[in-house]
Amino acid sequence: LQSFICLPAAENLSRCPTSKGGIIMALKEFEFGFGHGTQKVSLPEEHILDVLEGNPTPACDVKEATLECMRHPIGSKPLQEIVSKGDKVCIVCADVTRIWNHSDQFVIHVVNELNLAGIPDDDISILFAQGTHREQTPEEDIMVVGEELTKRVKLYQHHCMNKDELVHVGDTSRGTPVWINKHAVEADKVIVIDGITTHLFAGYGGGRKLILPGVAGDDTIQINHCHALGEKFGSGINPKTRSTLLTDNPVSDDMQEASDMIKPCFLVHSIINSEGKICAMVGGDPYKAWLEGTKIVYRIQKVPFKAKCDVAFACAGGYPKDVSLYQGCKCYDPSDVVTKEGGIIIAIMEASDIYEPPAYMGSFKYDTEEEMEKALRHHFTIPFFVAFNLFCMTHKYHIILVTKPENFEAIKKTNQTPVATVEEAWQLAQKILKDQGKDDYTITIMPHCAAIVPYLKD
Repeated sequence: LQSFICLPAAENLSRCPTSKGGIIMALKEFEFGFGHGTQKVSLPEEHILDVLEGNPTPACDVKEATLECMRHPIGSKPLQEIVSKGDKVCIVCADVTRIWNHSDQFVIHVVNELNLAGIPDDDISILFAQGTHREQTPEEDIMVVGEELTKRVKLYQHHCMNKDELVHVGDTSRGTPVWINKHAVEADKVIVIDGITTHLFAGYGGGRKLILPGVAGDDTIQINHCHALGEKFGSGINPKTRSTLLTDNPVSDDMQEASDMIKPCFLVHSIINSEGKICAMVGGDPYKAWLEGTKIVYRIQKVPFKAKCDVAFACAGGYPKDVSLYQGCKCYDPSDVVTKEGGIIIAIMEASDIYEPPAYMGSFKYDTEEEMEKALRHHFTIPFFVAFNLFCMTHKYHIILVTKPENFEAIKKTNQTPVATVEEAWQLAQKILKDQGKDDYTITIMPHCAAIVPYLKD
């Protein structure tokens, strides 16, 4: 005699069980960020292999932590001792695609600290590090630095294609011509502002990336990023240029050389916990403080998984991390680590700005990986590379993308299968599993996929 015990609602279990060989299984509900809202799905609990989240780290008092990192910095004198009255200070600040760093909560304290050092607002400017991204709207400026600063200091947008705004400051040892926005070059002191997290091919974001690609010219950016490909055709992506890898990473090393040409005087960066809140601030020497920050990020995001799974639920984490397919694609890399080849990845991102940047979606027009790599090597662009990385993955896994219905036609061109809800995605995944003859499948859940670094336990 078999029986099923309905657990209390507090256990978050469904009363509508599924069957496995005649044995009743409980369903557990999971909730995923989707744009500004959420989506839910109930999954058979016995098949759940791992639920991967960053290591619990409490949020900090942002003002207190920001002041502390500026007054007791890493590898540097305090900020007030580095700047002098009469200095023209340019704050290079990550743009709206990085507002997960909550820069609007701490840039104000940096400006106020400069005021205490004798630098008036009139001698301070903020240059947004858009790289190849579009110009921000006034509303987005407020989202990045807060309304007060938009009224107090000069704001500049970076346009990587406008050569009139660029100055050639030298070439790197790898032959990259370094063209940088004149507002950064002409300033007496440059401060870099961002948050630190892992990066698909630069190892980690932040630090030197505020200069290259942040305020660099288009040619500089594209030549630098070409190092993300292997040396020979057919080798695909350079294995030295992957998430968390910094040693002998040619993309990162080239970026650092470019940054050193500008010589930023100070860095203030946030570190974000698994709940999306600031849990630490690092400040000081633009390289040493950033490097220490990467170690903190690794400790927070490094999570063990038991084994590779058959189905991975990979959520970008909601807005702004899923504002576009281009931004949300950061969730694919951890999925690649935890999923069996030929397995199913259910990616979850609203992608309300699906065509940003325009060059990204236009890159999905090739039938084979070889054709795409050949074209990419002929004319490398960042959006093209990111598209190539995803295209390669779609030939290795079944990728189902939960997104807005109006995105469906565009998504089909990427070789992914679009659906409107996580529930639909799960139903489709079950059909694929059935066709594969897999009854003992395993599921891994990653609610904030872009904020974890999975590693195989033992």
